[in-house]
Amino acid sequence: MSNLQPATLLPFRANSESPSISKTKDLLCADPRSQTVLKQLDRLAPTDATVLIVGETGTGKEVAARYIHERSGSRGPFVAVNCGALSESLVEAELFGHEAGAFTGAQHARAGWFEVAQGGTLFLDEIGDMPLYLQVRLLRVLQERQVVRIGSRKPTPVDVRLIAATNIDLEQAVQSRQFRRDLYYRLSVAPVELPPLRERRADILPLARNLIERHRFKLGLTLATLTPAAEEALLTHHWPGNIRELENVIHLGLIMSTAGRIDAADLKLSRTDRLAATPAAATAANAATATASAAVPALDTPQTHDTKLDMLGEGMRRLLHSDRDGVYQEVERLLLTTAFEHCAGNQVRTAKRLGVSRNVVRAQLKRFGLIADLERPAPA
Repeated sequence: MSNLQPATLLPFRANSESPSISKTKDLLCADPRSQTVLKQLDRLAPTDATVLIVGETGTGKEVAARYIHERSGSRGPFVAVNCGALSESLVEAELFGHEAGAFTGAQHARAGWFEVAQGGTLFLDEIGDMPLYLQVRLLRVLQERQVVRIGSRKPTPVDVRLIAATNIDLEQAVQSRQFRRDLYYRLSVAPVELPPLRERRADILPLARNLIERHRFKLGLTLATLTPAAEEALLTHHWPGNIRELENVIHLGLIMSTAGRIDAADLKLSRTDRLAATPAAATAANAATATASAAVPALDTPQTHDTKLDMLGEGMRRLLHSDRDGVYQEVERLLLTTAFEHCAGNQVRTAKRLGVSRNVVRAQLKRFGLIADLERPAPA
């Protein structure tokens, strides 16, 4: 177990009920999209490539950066700096250091963060907030691999791997001249995009249970569980604050819970941030089912496979033209539930029919709340 404890670090705990979760020590990835990102991080870790991590606030960008560092083989430190939190008058001295007397208040010489991270990794979060004049200096440091402290003319060589992160569109910032194009190309050697929590919904309940285990000890609870209603509330929430919001919600839920049972009301989730779910989701799903059913011919018709796919595509186009929100989730759920029903509730046969593993089917069944009555092993 990692001893690092940043705000959104989610250590993995083995869970027999979630066999599809990647068994990593620092990241919990049950959703296929998360597992794809994890594989990308594993490939980048042993290299010296500069990495640019892009993702919304609270998606775990620092966690991903620490993951890369810990698997890089580097013996140097991991230094995290939030560029948006630094005072504009002091940010240059913080990054590059200064000599005694370099400016008012500089009574002693001080190494900057580049020197502190010598031999390790420097993580610059919110890189898009860096002033333009400092972007020039940063670019020079990356090109020449040396820094010059304020008030000094002597360059200091630095051996530092840089990982940057942002929650803004840097390409758009380049177009609006808010970010230097040459620095953008230098930083984005290896771009990594972290999907928001609402787009990797199979991660929600495993993350929630992991957070419960972390926080219940602090509150003196020997046991804490989510009720089915609470799980449904978590799965239908939009999560604008991503994993950071989930952690706050779980913490509050533990505080408000009764006898270790966290109910939906304990989570205090905003109704305005809910996805199209009960009963709206049911209405939308029924409409999607009707549209798709009208487009798909019966299985025993003599039509060719290609013709059936063409008709299915036409049904999809009608659904997209309906201006309904959450189409992807509707179609994904429809595919799974239809296949599951067609295979008489057999997870193994459903997985074979869809061409995926049983673990993926089981994770999706849990995601859509269809696993509650199926905890016993499915017949082979």
